[in-house]
Amino acid sequence: MKKTYITSMPNHIGAFLKASKCFSALGINITRVSYNKAVDSHTLFIDAEGTEEQLKKADSELEKIGYLQNNNSKTSIVLLEFCLKDVPGSVTDVLTLIDKFNFNISYISSQENGTNYQYFKMGLYVDDSQKISEFLKEVEKICKVRIIDYNSSERVYDNSIFYNTYVMGLAQIMGLTTDISKELLVHVNLAMQTLDEQGLSPYRTFDSISKFAELLGASKGRNFSPRITKHKITEKTEIILIEPPCGSNTIIINSDKKYLFIDSGYACYKEEMLGIFKEIIPEFNEIKKTILITHADVDHCGLLPLFDEVIASHKTAMCLKKEYNGKNGYREENALHKSYINICKLLTSYKTVNPDKITALWDDVENPEEPLTQIGFFDFGELHFEVYEGQGGHLPGEIVLIDYRNHIAFTGDIYINIHGLTQEQAEYNQYAPILMTTVDTNHELCAEERKAIMQRLGVGKWQIYGSHGFKKDYSVNV
Repeated sequence: MKKTYITSMPNHIGAFLKASKCFSALGINITRVSYNKAVDSHTLFIDAEGTEEQLKKADSELEKIGYLQNNNSKTSIVLLEFCLKDVPGSVTDVLTLIDKFNFNISYISSQENGTNYQYFKMGLYVDDSQKISEFLKEVEKICKVRIIDYNSSERVYDNSIFYNTYVMGLAQIMGLTTDISKELLVHVNLAMQTLDEQGLSPYRTFDSISKFAELLGASKGRNFSPRITKHKITEKTEIILIEPPCGSNTIIINSDKKYLFIDSGYACYKEEMLGIFKEIIPEFNEIKKTILITHADVDHCGLLPLFDEVIASHKTAMCLKKEYNGKNGYREENALHKSYINICKLLTSYKTVNPDKITALWDDVENPEEPLTQIGFFDFGELHFEVYEGQGGHLPGEIVLIDYRNHIAFTGDIYINIHGLTQEQAEYNQYAPILMTTVDTNHELCAEERKAIMQRLGVGKWQIYGSHGFKKDYSVNV
């Protein structure tokens, strides 16, 4: 059995030794350690492996020596900027007030700027929001003061409790529970350690993750406003295209009052999407709900647990089943990407789908020689599709569906209409690759797959539905 301990250690010689002796005495093996004083001078992450009984004893021993973090702690750092007259002793009154409120200063920086004022930046440890409100009222009697947004500041001014402050901000944006926040803390640290071992600066990456979370959070509830359009195919068949600001499109095919969904977006928009589904399909709760998945990325599979049947390629079905059993999906099989995918899953409330619901309709293609290989057919209502599997340029198991009679193509993420993105979708696409690790698994191969799609379209006017952005109208001449 494995467990990750998030320990808070005193910053002095022998602190880790004391924890190591605790594990050693219980016969527990330490499999990973992460500590970076430049990032956080107190937090040490320890992955340990032992029996359930051994790990319970370790919990008790570490708690006795005060090494386990208190998850109920509300301590954070407030960054303030004081505008003071550039005269001797101007900062004394502010420092006196800080002392009166019994705040600890974790960071301080100031430099003259050629004007009659100096700007003092200070980081204050705060465990009571009421106290900081009272402090600000008092300090405004002395000088102008402003709060600096920790996550959006140009540089990180204080790192002494970076992990807790950073994760607390993400959790508040997405409304995450304490347990999920603790798990998120572990994966944020893994991402930090991965970047450190690669010799890369973490701050640009972590700033992008923050912006990604802000975009997700800003689109929730009443602010969830996807672009919804209807496209007539025949007298009895239409396609409803739902384009959320963040995540994949969801396509609903209505053919003679029978419904098929294609892809499902992020799980964090479950309630919002359910409202839309029930508006489009008043009998939604009563019908059998079937969804087809173009591939197994997080932003396409978020709502799968809502459906009665999930249709997928053999490889996609295997990926979903591995995730359900607690194993790595295709993206997570790359150790460098694993922490980012897990952060994305936690931020978007991703849940795995029961494998009993999954139907793999077509045989597996083990070593396809072509960018696109026909693996079978799929009929729904009046539509008849040829089904092709890609070589994995975007993700293994990816499929494309082409209806040659009605000139319709569903292309997943292999081909999307970049010029048909809304402003919100375009902004999301700037940051999504940070957590999705990359848009494509193999850029060159995906380009070959896109080319192969276009070569397979016959003469006529086509409607191409990618998984992001508006449909693409495309004409093939003789």
